[in-house]
Amino acid sequence: MNRSNAAPKVSRRRVLFTFYAPRAEEVLLLADFNNWDATAQPMKKDADGLWQKITYLYPGRYEYRFLVDDKWYCDPRNLKRCPNCFGSENTVIEIEARR
Repeated sequence: MNRSNAAPKVSRRRVLFTFYAPRAEEVLLLADFNNWDATAQPMKKDADGLWQKITYLYPGRYEYRFLVDDKWYCDPRNLKRCPNCFGSENTVIEIEARR
């Protein structure tokens, strides 16, 4: 078997999403990587009011938003945006392959 022609193994990358909302009751991470499913990526709040969610993503381009107590927000820490079909914007994250 010639291993030099084998495709390189592509691994997922650990990604930490955060949203600061100390008064929020619920913050959800909705994205194309979870089919915009409100039950797929609930976030947990720490004592300082920072909501966090760790997920593992393959290299690629993804769109996401936060749903905070039933109101949509882009990620204020990531200014990369694109228009969505609802007349607002989604936040964009690009995950690079490890070298």
